[in-house]
Amino acid sequence: MSAPLGATTIPAYVGAAFAEICGCFAFWAWLRLGKSPLWLAPGAASLFLFAYLLTRVETEAAGRAYAAYGGVYIAASLVWLWAAEGVRPDRWDLGGAAVCLAGAAVIFFGPRG
Repeated sequence: MSAPLGATTIPAYVGAAFAEICGCFAFWAWLRLGKSPLWLAPGAASLFLFAYLLTRVETEAAGRAYAAYGGVYIAASLVWLWAAEGVRPDRWDLGGAAVCLAGAAVIFFGPRG
């Protein structure tokens, strides 16, 4: 019996989102915050992990996995905004993320013939 849909997809999307955000933030820290170039090594490793995790999504088409991932990335970015940067998302941020997650669900779970 196979695992239920989402058994690997949801953790893959969440892990990929945080790996991508961490990797991109390492570059941000180097270029925008004046941190050491040594930040680039873990940043690159994190982006490698992001790409790997995105391949674990349970779908036949890469483009569909990437499209649905967009909504998860947006929501995870707002968690990062609050947790790592200390900026509380406002109602517009949360509403926008909800719309994006709904769109991601339509893309991922829509019936296919």
